[in-house]
Amino acid sequence: MPKIVKITTVLNPLDLLAPHSCRGCGRLGKPLCDCCKNYIVTNRKKLRPNCSTKNLPPIFIIGRREELIGKLIYDFKFSSVRALAKPLAELLDAILPQTPTNTEIIPLPTISKHIRARGFDHTLLLAKKLAKLRHHKITKILLRDKNTVQVGADKKTRAIQAKSAYQLNPNLKINPNTTYILLDDIWTTGSSIKAAIKKLQTAGVKKIIIAILAVSSLD
Repeated sequence: MPKIVKITTVLNPLDLLAPHSCRGCGRLGKPLCDCCKNYIVTNRKKLRPNCSTKNLPPIFIIGRREELIGKLIYDFKFSSVRALAKPLAELLDAILPQTPTNTEIIPLPTISKHIRARGFDHTLLLAKKLAKLRHHKITKILLRDKNTVQVGADKKTRAIQAKSAYQLNPNLKINPNTTYILLDDIWTTGSSIKAAIKKLQTAGVKKIIIAILAVSSLD
């Protein structure tokens, strides 16, 4: 994975010739063509990050953070190719199980520093696209309490930071009968997701599904 540089311009030169070009095959027209999208879904391996997830709710992951999937996430998150939000949401929609009509999607909150640097909240945008596909509502039950940066931190530091990273939105009421899809982009150590789950479960949430774009750690 190349060094992360936060910029707001499209890096792919083919995008100067057409609205977008497929990150997989280079075909002009879409940031991810239907053929490459179907290939990802068809050849997807069911991943589970590590043994410490056995007591967590069901986890659904598109794939590893490498090759095409890694490039999709990199261009979407760090190169501000917002058009990738839709195909990434379509990939998640393809791997997630059928969900009740009253299901709500919780985007894991992004720190304000990263939103300013990238020019948009990538997780919220992804959640909006998935919500439209699934006809679900988005709920911001979780709020970011600490603006600590997880990128580059070791596993122990991530775990400590995550414990105080989230708070419940006092203006929103939790329905114990509602299924919630907790959405994030990358699983590294799982500290953020685990902290968010604990916060939700303590508040009375009983039905949680975890949706992740990619996993970068399988130890």
